[in-house]
Amino acid sequence: MTTPAAQDHVPVQDLSGLVGHRLTYTYANGWRYEMYVKNDRTIDYRIHSGMVGGRWVKDQEVDLVLLDEDSYKLSWNEPTGTSVVVNVMPGRRRLHGTIFFPRWVEEDGTKTVLYQNDHLPLMRSYRDAGPTYPIHVVPEFARITSFEHVGTDDESVIATAPGDLPAGSTDQED
Repeated sequence: MTTPAAQDHVPVQDLSGLVGHRLTYTYANGWRYEMYVKNDRTIDYRIHSGMVGGRWVKDQEVDLVLLDEDSYKLSWNEPTGTSVVVNVMPGRRRLHGTIFFPRWVEEDGTKTVLYQNDHLPLMRSYRDAGPTYPIHVVPEFARITSFEHVGTDDESVIATAPGDLPAGSTDQED
């Protein structure tokens, strides 16, 4: 139960600065991602390069909160057993993500390089078979290379496997 004093520390949850936006970003390690914040409960994403480049997911349930002005946090747990926390600061074109890969994904991430939604029972069976531990933790800063409002709940924003990044996505600062 939340006490009234604790509520004083919770900012008003105006998520409009992130909901309905597509962002592409490149981590310091070179991994390139694309995320569409479909609504305040779900995201779609594609991984263009990196350890599991080629993977894409629709309707991933997330916890989305506004931490402070221009600072959002998304967190989720995938059917693979991978957990993710992403802090997004759109105005600064900065992002920090921490990915917690179970051991089986670190050992053979190629098993996840597909359209996950068509293979949910398989992903859960891999997760359950493990090994899960030790967890492989990847914390990285990223530069947001594209940030655009495309509207909410649009199934066409991320509708195909990873390939070319959307127009306007570059490795250059905007």
